[in-house]
Amino acid sequence: MVLSGVSEAPPVPDTDEVTFDRLRYAGVFALLFLFGTETFLVSPLLPTIADDLRVSRAAAASSVTAYVLVYAVCAPFLGVLSDRIGRRQTLLAGAALFVLANAGAALSTGLTELVAARAVSGLAAATAGPAIWAHIAETAPERMRGRALGLGMALFSCGQVIGVPLGGLLAGLSGWRSAFLALAIGTAAALVLLVRQLRTSDTQVAQAVARAGALRAVLGAWRHPLLRRALLVNTVFNAANLGGYTFLGALLVQRFQLTVSELGLVGILVGAGSVAGSLVGGRLNDRARSAGWTGMPLLPAWGLLLAAGIALAVEGPGLVLALAGVVVWFVASSGFVTDQQTLAGTVAPDLRATSNAWLTSTMYAGTGFGAWSVGAFANVSTGLLAVGAGLALLAALGGALLSVGARRGQATAS
Repeated sequence: MVLSGVSEAPPVPDTDEVTFDRLRYAGVFALLFLFGTETFLVSPLLPTIADDLRVSRAAAASSVTAYVLVYAVCAPFLGVLSDRIGRRQTLLAGAALFVLANAGAALSTGLTELVAARAVSGLAAATAGPAIWAHIAETAPERMRGRALGLGMALFSCGQVIGVPLGGLLAGLSGWRSAFLALAIGTAAALVLLVRQLRTSDTQVAQAVARAGALRAVLGAWRHPLLRRALLVNTVFNAANLGGYTFLGALLVQRFQLTVSELGLVGILVGAGSVAGSLVGGRLNDRARSAGWTGMPLLPAWGLLLAAGIALAVEGPGLVLALAGVVVWFVASSGFVTDQQTLAGTVAPDLRATSNAWLTSTMYAGTGFGAWSVGAFANVSTGLLAVGAGLALLAALGGALLSVGARRGQATAS
């Protein structure tokens, strides 16, 4: 087990012989798209669900809380399971459970059944999600690892840009349950691809992790110096990023009196920025490493870009500049996430899934803290500038220190 530094191999020469076979990953990429759709789907369907089940919108929103809470709590333990028994088993189990959970949501007749189904969806995503990122990181060509992870993140974001509107359209035609039924059918099709495409190629990693005790394995990422710093920076960054995003709608209504429909169009900009950041971030990461840059040299840049995007959204004169700030905001967001996943997939191969699971858990923790902090201000604009831009600058500083630590670890390891 790697205890410090970076275990990454020397940069691979930039030749045409190294290619990334995207079709080999069709199953996992399809599953990421469906996970992205599931994560954001309830938001536009919330009024319809509440009316149909005859409950308040706040009560219907508990189906979102159930998904997020189960994922955040269970992901680190299930990440260890993936590192112990292998990617194929956990990926297939998670995908199968996701089919059943969405079928259960489609068949639910009351709020209790819907919340339970969404909780099982969160459990399924927590089972398969960390295994997906670990699988991509350890099977993609090393020179193209960032690009492969960035493409996965882009497809996850496409779930918001493409999947959610399609789900909303289907719900408008056939009722909200049909959207969950479509997710179940789509996941079943992805499961067929997964069975054919996944190989048992990580036995040695699983055996290495199996030698550690259960609790020790769950906390392994926190004992690794570089991963521990990455998780702390991740918490701060997402307190600014997603914690601030909680109030983006309120900010735009306050500044420009946008309607609910217009805010929906802003969501498309958010998704588009996320897709662009994932693709560009992964490519830049690979080019930096191919050029001999060690560590994660772009991490501080994403923090600075996030601070600039938030500030422009809050203070930019006119709606166009404010929306440009939103796009910059989410380019930085996804670029940072892609870099963090590349780091987690590189520094400790025996902790890939566990590290990724902790990235998600600390992301949710940071989101909660950031939302609470912004909400403590009477004025949304003031809160977003103080907390959002302020913590983004702090994350940039943390990213710079993390990058320096990674370079030193690389030098020590070599």
